[in-house]
Amino acid sequence: MTEPVTIHGIRNCDTMKKARAWLEGHGVAHAFHDYKVAGIDRATLEAWARKAGWEKLLNRAGTTFRKLPEAGKQDLTEAKAIALMLAQPGMIKRPVLVIGKEILVGFDPARYAQALGAHAGHPMS
Repeated sequence: MTEPVTIHGIRNCDTMKKARAWLEGHGVAHAFHDYKVAGIDRATLEAWARKAGWEKLLNRAGTTFRKLPEAGKQDLTEAKAIALMLAQPGMIKRPVLVIGKEILVGFDPARYAQALGAHAGHPMS
């Protein structure tokens, strides 16, 4: 039995489009959660931060983060980062791929193939 796969992100993000096209091209059934439209809850972000690290989850390169006043970018902690991501989900690095209890942050075809091949029980091409 394969693990459920959900890709989290924003519909019109170029990286999201690449990741979704990869999943579809490899026949990976998945759900899509647009956290800009549907939101994201604190418990989910905290769980992701525990698994991947809040530093990896916070998209410091994105426009939303860069537009913050300098004071908002300084002395970041996990709690501050989660508060920022809750207030503005655009600050969450995209995509976040959830495969059962495993998560992958960002799009990397090799990591997707490795993780999904292992969960599907056969190697992916």
